Amino acid sequence: MTNLCEIYKSVLEADKAAVVICDLEHIIIYMNPAAVARYAKWGGKALLGKSLLDCHNEKSRELIKKILDWFRQSADNNIVYTFYNEKENKDVYMVALRNDAGDLTGYYEKHEYRNRETMKMYDLG
Repeated sequence: MTNLCEIYKSVLEADKAAVVICDLEHIIIYMNPAAVARYAKWGGKALLGKSLLDCHNEKSRELIKKILDWFRQSADNNIVYTFYNEKENKDVYMVALRNDAGDLTGYYEKHEYRNRETMKMYDLG
């Protein structure tokens, strides 16, 4: 039987949207292939193990810290809408990651594109 962690990783690896996961110290602990490609000019895979805060300006760093504090206040505090990227027509959210006990373990940024899919439906060719 496949390990549940392997299943989760395969879902993230196949996602077309960038996924960057950070621990509670803001250290980047995972980047899916889309994130590595998206952030290539800033180091790509070399960003693993570095602080996400170093990639943002002072205002953004303060907002990230404020959201993390809000996540810590309640297990019900799990997602915050943070930005609309007009150029890419997408919404951006910061999402809490929690273990089975509901304890906060980290966070990630979620991108939801508003553009209609251009891939043909059920096209296996």
